[in-house]
Amino acid sequence: MASTALAPDNRSLRTSAAGVAGGFVMRSAGWTSFEAPETRLAWDALASCVSEPNPFHESWYLLPALRALDPAGTVKLLKFEAGGDLAGILPVRAENRYYRWPIPQLTSWIHGNCFLGHPLVARGLEEPFWRSLLAWADQNTGQALFLHLAHMPLQGPLYQALQKVLAEQGRLGALVHREERAMLAAGATPENYFEASLSGKKRKELRRQFARLSELGEVRFERRHDDAQLAQWIEHFLALEHSGWKGAQGSALASHQATTQMFKEALSGAAAQSRLERLTLTLNAEPIAMLATFLTPPGGYSYKTAFDERYSRYSPGVLLQRENLEVLARPEIAWIDSCAAADHPMIDHIWRERRPVGRLSIAIGGKLRRALFARLVRAELGRNPAGI
Repeated sequence: MASTALAPDNRSLRTSAAGVAGGFVMRSAGWTSFEAPETRLAWDALASCVSEPNPFHESWYLLPALRALDPAGTVKLLKFEAGGDLAGILPVRAENRYYRWPIPQLTSWIHGNCFLGHPLVARGLEEPFWRSLLAWADQNTGQALFLHLAHMPLQGPLYQALQKVLAEQGRLGALVHREERAMLAAGATPENYFEASLSGKKRKELRRQFARLSELGEVRFERRHDDAQLAQWIEHFLALEHSGWKGAQGSALASHQATTQMFKEALSGAAAQSRLERLTLTLNAEPIAMLATFLTPPGGYSYKTAFDERYSRYSPGVLLQRENLEVLARPEIAWIDSCAAADHPMIDHIWRERRPVGRLSIAIGGKLRRALFARLVRAELGRNPAGI
């Protein structure tokens, strides 16, 4: 769907600023209040029963990101409650710019190391969550012209529920950008998947590269799910990533103190929650390719990878991804999101499935605001139907 254009009405404006009928309540709060141990326990309990997992909005990742990247507390956490229990979480912020345009909006908070933006919502409560969110946004528009949701999966119960709620409310919603990124889906053995993904010539070349690399010393793969020597592993990863092109461009995690600290805290938190898998390729006990994956059954997220560019002729990153296919043997994991940009030159050739992800803009507030938003949507999609 490029856009959903339906006649707006004001039914949602009749709800209170705090919540909606039926025992569902949506509140906003400063994120520092979620540091309390009892709140984090409820948050972690919610993460275990959501309809769609999102590690980037779990407590062990989102709180370190907020501490590092939002020290002023401009981000608010929307707290959805059902019968007094925590049933949904979404970070939001009022922004004065819509990408390169000076257009104010309410938006889900996304940063450079957050690769999925959908909320955590308890299974079965997807529709009440969206109704409550839209009611809250109607009553808290401020200067915002619309609500913007970035990095949203375009399949699954959350997206389906949002489309249903928009239709029932006659509320305009627009898909302003869509892309497909590589995904790994279970259903074949690692070996069969690899053979189906790459040609015989390419597989032969990888075997040759592995043999040539082995001539330089002992080559080993190590896969860990615990926190053994985690601090050392993190330091190795930061140094390895910073030694390459990301370091040269200033976009490596270690290029900035904030992202360095976020990465350290997030990986430690993931390991404590049994959410972290570490895969390492070593040459003479020194890491030359590393991968951190967040495991959130039934899925997972390939979070960060790095390789030593001095050994690029041996394709250490591809060799590591070949070994990474062993995750297909885990019965609790049905798929892995690559978290990679669309048309990634390496992972797209190995991971055959695709996951559609997009940006959604949604009408909020009264008739005039919605009419202005409708004109903006027509202009945006008229310039570029694929989004800005």
